[in-house]
Amino acid sequence: MRATIIVLDSLGVGALPDAAAYGDSGVDTLGHILDNYPIDIPNLRCLGMGNIERPESPAGYVAGGRLAVTAPEGVYGRLAERSAGKDTITGHWEIAGIETKVPFKTYHNGFPQELMDEFEKRIGRGYLGNCVASGTEIIEELGDEHEATGKVIVYTSADSVFQIAANTDVVPLEELYRICEIARELLVGEYSCGRVIARPYIKGEDGKRVRTADRHDYAVSPPTDTMLDVIANAGQTVYAIGKIKDIFNGKGVTEAVHTESNDDGVTKTIEALNKDFNGLIFTNLVDFDSKYGHRRDPEGYGRAIEEFDRRLPEIRAAMREDDILILCADHGNDPIHTGFDHTREYIFCLMCGAPLKKGVDFGTGSTFGNIGATVIDYLTGRKDAVPVGESILCRITE
Repeated sequence: MRATIIVLDSLGVGALPDAAAYGDSGVDTLGHILDNYPIDIPNLRCLGMGNIERPESPAGYVAGGRLAVTAPEGVYGRLAERSAGKDTITGHWEIAGIETKVPFKTYHNGFPQELMDEFEKRIGRGYLGNCVASGTEIIEELGDEHEATGKVIVYTSADSVFQIAANTDVVPLEELYRICEIARELLVGEYSCGRVIARPYIKGEDGKRVRTADRHDYAVSPPTDTMLDVIANAGQTVYAIGKIKDIFNGKGVTEAVHTESNDDGVTKTIEALNKDFNGLIFTNLVDFDSKYGHRRDPEGYGRAIEEFDRRLPEIRAAMREDDILILCADHGNDPIHTGFDHTREYIFCLMCGAPLKKGVDFGTGSTFGNIGATVIDYLTGRKDAVPVGESILCRITE
């Protein structure tokens, strides 16, 4: 038996009740994409994307009911984040069964000078920036100076991230990774930080700076076992696709592959489905978030959802009779919201596969962790293996 989880990174479906505390009143990633771009997603709609209930909305459904169908074929609903935060790690960790009660430390005024002094000393280069910034904007703002001096560009966001950007013609990729490893060693204790992210870019003949697919995340390890560990410890495969291995710092992962794009992530998921093993395939499709959410591009985001939708039948065709597929998000990133950071939202959850009933609305769950608990239950029969989440398997299987 296998379960495949595909995270459509940042595709939230409406503000959580506490969104105002995060500066996110009124956010709605999917709804606001639809306001700006009338997406055509027949395969996601068929599974029930537009039939997910949203009682606080006047229309009663996510996206205002604009995507609803008469007889959905999947299992569908939405889940609330119990963890404190709205970032990648807290979202994925909660999906896998960990509640983050104390949010990761953020640095709205940049990182402390004493830390940056030690960072500079250890890497043997200077740095630029050390501020809150958009990644695409700061490489344009500081790119000329970086390329002239060799100083790396350091920036952060509303998330707990220490991001290091560099032109790979100036700082070779392996050196950039080494610099990130040094930062990871420093960002502990009083300087704790959720992730260090390498942000390599190139400069084309036209002078345009473009970030490459060689991004690499250096995360802290989960504090306890997660869904991944439970499945791996049961002797099954945990096949991580995209940045999943980085998010969990390799903990519980038995095999992993890098991805170049959303489309490449889908292709590698299908390749994994065509392999002969039992266990979990866990995929993150990051382009929704990095290319469209953070860049506040609702039309581009909408087109990316359509591109995924067109490939969804390929994914389903590669599934075995005892496979189940789960599609979800990890947080929101409303492309019309102010700023360029994640947004505090409910996530959608769609499930399908021969072992599952059709047309089941499981409503609103209390935690993203219901996903991991359900997967563990399906693959191992255990119902209390992780601290957060309740299996809904008995409600959705024949």
